[in-house]
Amino acid sequence: MFEKRFKIKIKQTAASIITQEKYLKFVLDEVIKQRNLLESYIVKDSIFLKTLSSYKVKKDAPEIAKKMAEACAIVGVGPMASVAAAIAFYGVKAAIKKGCRFIVFENGGDIAMYINRPVSVGIYSGEKIKDLALRVLPEDNIIGICTSSGKMGHSLSFGNADSVTVISSDPILSDAAATSICNLIKKVDINMIENIIKSYLASQVKAVIVIIDGYIFMGGKVPELLYRKIPYELITIS
Repeated sequence: MFEKRFKIKIKQTAASIITQEKYLKFVLDEVIKQRNLLESYIVKDSIFLKTLSSYKVKKDAPEIAKKMAEACAIVGVGPMASVAAAIAFYGVKAAIKKGCRFIVFENGGDIAMYINRPVSVGIYSGEKIKDLALRVLPEDNIIGICTSSGKMGHSLSFGNADSVTVISSDPILSDAAATSICNLIKKVDINMIENIIKSYLASQVKAVIVIIDGYIFMGGKVPELLYRKIPYELITIS
């Protein structure tokens, strides 16, 4: 059976999932479950929702809230900075438990994937640098590829980068780190950006790609860069 692309909408979660149809129900059930756990916890702990700083959750917090808080504390942002990738991570994890060997879950520009063959992942950074993609190779673990922008979309950012993409084996950390790095980059400053990238590579991050004003900065084990014409309807601006 071949994989298909499915568009889903569950409250604020508007995602694209590529996998075999027989795994979709398990993914959707898990998304609903994790959203409910988070929503119930936020009722008891509103600071978790609002804070922009590292935050220690309550002892009775669900696992997803704990993982979000732990990942975001590593890079100094509030736990909700990682919510999109956290939902994607648990969806992918649920599919794997049922025997899935290929799934790509993209949630607002943040991707969790488990793949058995190479996948091309496009990076949208506006009009100055277009049609750029990464050739991502399979690994024995879930891969997180998350992108944040200081110029596009509705997500809160204090920076000015066109895009910051972070790759790691923890999608939740990738999401948090992309937000954190994006917050720090205000302008094209070669030394500053290179130092920022180096500092994040020391915190379980595998690769960082920063695009700003027509410049590309990279560090770590960056996948092969490809020229790929990306269909406009597949572009997510988070």
